[in-house]
Amino acid sequence: MPALKSRRRNTLSVDLLNHAFQYGRLMRLDRPIGTWLLLWPTLWGLWIAGKGHPDPGVFTVFVLGVIVMRSAGCVINDFADRRFDSSVRRTRDRPLASGKVSPVEAIVLFVALLLVAVALVLTMNRLTQLFAAIGALITIIYPFSKRYIHIPQLILGVAFGWGIPMAFAAQTGEVPLLAWLLWLTALPWIVAYDTIYAMVDREDDLSIGIKSTAIFLGQADVFIITLLQLLLLIALVLVGQMAGMGLWYFIGVGFGAI
Repeated sequence: MPALKSRRRNTLSVDLLNHAFQYGRLMRLDRPIGTWLLLWPTLWGLWIAGKGHPDPGVFTVFVLGVIVMRSAGCVINDFADRRFDSSVRRTRDRPLASGKVSPVEAIVLFVALLLVAVALVLTMNRLTQLFAAIGALITIIYPFSKRYIHIPQLILGVAFGWGIPMAFAAQTGEVPLLAWLLWLTALPWIVAYDTIYAMVDREDDLSIGIKSTAIFLGQADVFIITLLQLLLLIALVLVGQMAGMGLWYFIGVGFGAI
């Protein structure tokens, strides 16, 4: 009997570890590049709003918030795409598509992550909380938009750049014109890199009826991506002028262009 109980405990431990591993994959904890892509424009907002010295408390909340909301976004994205992902070579082994995590488990995990995000944003001012609520709504809308509009990457751009007005709201208590210009600056960059990402799945997406800018642009994809990158550089220069940035900022933009 003791041996049987020990075996059951070991089996339970293995099952729990396997579930934790699959939840981690569902949240893309094994692929942190997405967190960096969401964090980067948020850091733009924090540094410019804080005039080079963001509040440490605000900085901490925003970094944690980015990690949590990126995870939540991945969960709801895979929930929305669970019936499509099994037909796409790159995504067929995802936890939901492969049946390793159930849809109910995914929703519970998504709600839990949202509650953590709510707890974080409640430490901020009311304006930041309002923008956070709008951002959460956009996060939910994006994965479903791929079924209805030809440029869902634009919705992703809105979502991934939303940390910018939130950063200004948290740092300064307002969202000035500069914040919106910086937010618009992030859009072409996000649309460009996610269009490149979508180009990998173009054939699979066409066969299952999923829409993307890679499909919409067709043979003009590389040309439009180049224009978007050029637009990004021009916008960064305008932001630097409006924010009164020094020479090193513009040198940095120049090196970025290279």
